[in-house]
Amino acid sequence: METHERVLLRDLARQVAELASLPAMVGRRELWRRHNRMEARRPVVYIDPQGSWGELIPEAELRCEDRAARDVERQLRRQLFLGHQLDSDNVIEGEWVVPRVVHSSGWGLQPRRRPSTTERGAFGFDPVIAEPGDLRQLRFPEVTPDEAATQQRAEWFADLFGDLLTIRLRGVADLSYHLMNQYTALRGLEEVLLDMVQHPQSVHDAMVFLEAGHRELLRQYEQLRLLSLNNDSTPIYTSGYGYTDELPRPGAPVGPVRPEDMWGWAEAQEMAVVSPRMHAEFVFPYEARLLARFGLNGYGCCDDVTDKLDFVLTLPRLRRVAVSPWADVERCAARIGRQCIFMWKPQPAHLVGRFDGAMVEAYLRRTVAAARAHSCTLEIVLLDTHTCEGHPERFVDWSRIARRVVEADDADALGPSGG
Repeated sequence: METHERVLLRDLARQVAELASLPAMVGRRELWRRHNRMEARRPVVYIDPQGSWGELIPEAELRCEDRAARDVERQLRRQLFLGHQLDSDNVIEGEWVVPRVVHSSGWGLQPRRRPSTTERGAFGFDPVIAEPGDLRQLRFPEVTPDEAATQQRAEWFADLFGDLLTIRLRGVADLSYHLMNQYTALRGLEEVLLDMVQHPQSVHDAMVFLEAGHRELLRQYEQLRLLSLNNDSTPIYTSGYGYTDELPRPGAPVGPVRPEDMWGWAEAQEMAVVSPRMHAEFVFPYEARLLARFGLNGYGCCDDVTDKLDFVLTLPRLRRVAVSPWADVERCAARIGRQCIFMWKPQPAHLVGRFDGAMVEAYLRRTVAAARAHSCTLEIVLLDTHTCEGHPERFVDWSRIARRVVEADDADALGPSGG
């Protein structure tokens, strides 16, 4: 790394640390804790530009040449964009997280894909499991921590800006289960959908194996003390932050982190096209058993759970349900009520084409009103934004509209007397 790159990164880290120390960030952390306890008065708003980051912070604007330095610069600039440009409830922490290096032997088979012929287009499935007997090629993964590589990374960052940001080692903190995503990557989506009718036992056999494999993975994580708490600024899969004072639970034993001390999550968006009965039969029981050990849980992703809430809401210690852009928000709000957090993912396509602020505001107000009518704890999460067509200001405008809507809802909840 050149000297000027080091100077640049330290300056960006200093700006992140200053942003993280602002009273507004302290307030946001507490807001998320109250929200996750389902005690916050107003909806929270979380934004992750995801596929649009390359348009918000173009590669041509990065100043570092060294690849490692460039990656760090990109991450720091993202934090500054979130903190300075967006009027959301995103939290900036004065820390730099270093993931522990953990090697895995894999599952025995590697998915194959047919690449798209267009830039950023959808891939096609190229199944490696052609018949039920091919399941025998699968193996449970074995994990091995690489403490030397982890320490080397931590020391590198500590030397770079450890006096400005807290360097924090993090082990396995994302424990989310995607059994159908994993299996369809090996078998093919269309093939799995046909198997559910023509060869149902083969699908169950696959789910049995994957459930057992993930149980074994979790056992290894615990035995090797690789689990890390996610009750902080860790995003919980497709939702917002995990900030909570409910985990670990009062009276929990002091020692290595356990699943009981953590958030868990599961989803099966590949089942969006099947009936609630088939979803409940072919994947949900396996997910539910995997989530049974976790202290708090979430469920869902981009699929519509409107007609599946009867079984989704039976999950143990369920705290969040993802309500997608295609869901019936009125029906979902009525069904969810005060049982868990109504985690709504508004339509990301509104950032494409002509940006219509009035339409976006009316759209957000409809869901906020539905949540209010049924006393829901609402979380608004803008994700899956694959492009903003080179218009970063659309994120800025969207965040300001969302802020106006949730604060107006907060004022309405207080009533004309303010109490």
